[in-house]
Amino acid sequence: MTKPPRAWQRMLSGRRLDLLDPSPLDVELSDIAHGLARVARWNGQTSGNHAFSVAQHSLAVEDIFRRLNTASPDDCLMALLHDAPEYVIGDMISPFKSVVGGGYKTVEKRLEAAVHLRFGLPPHPSRELKDKIKKADTIAAYFEATCLAGFTPAEAQKFFGQPRGITREMLPMEPLPAVEAQRLFCERFEAIEALRSARP
Repeated sequence: MTKPPRAWQRMLSGRRLDLLDPSPLDVELSDIAHGLARVARWNGQTSGNHAFSVAQHSLAVEDIFRRLNTASPDDCLMALLHDAPEYVIGDMISPFKSVVGGGYKTVEKRLEAAVHLRFGLPPHPSRELKDKIKKADTIAAYFEATCLAGFTPAEAQKFFGQPRGITREMLPMEPLPAVEAQRLFCERFEAIEALRSARP
């Protein structure tokens, strides 16, 4: 039985990441931040002079996650990195993910494990933690939908539910230039890493 061909992605850091068998040694924060800051949420169908990037979305999700939970620095880092695989495979809208099927999910899971292991985290979040991050993700999606993607509150509520405990005023929803989103993502990562390092 022949092996499938290697699917390499060359990163700006100089790393070459095998998308089908990614190694944690080839994962760099600079590549993640650069990629996520240039991947548009909602396929770019958002208002504003810039795309609302996955990096900005990740910052919003981690912020919501912290507000709703008593969370450890490790948990916060997993929330920040919850969409990290998209730095190489892009942000595919949910309806299309279901059409593509299991292959996409397999690659996504392998990339998630490589990213997490690179930064000293378990390969995947526990079911409980995953559910909490998903709740924060859904709340972020509601506000992105209503503030940026042209959804009415009624439409957004149908797809994402009614957010509780979080208001629009708590979240930065103004799309930023990619370099600014990249900088903020790196800064938040470093702040969480400082908290992780300070643990006894």
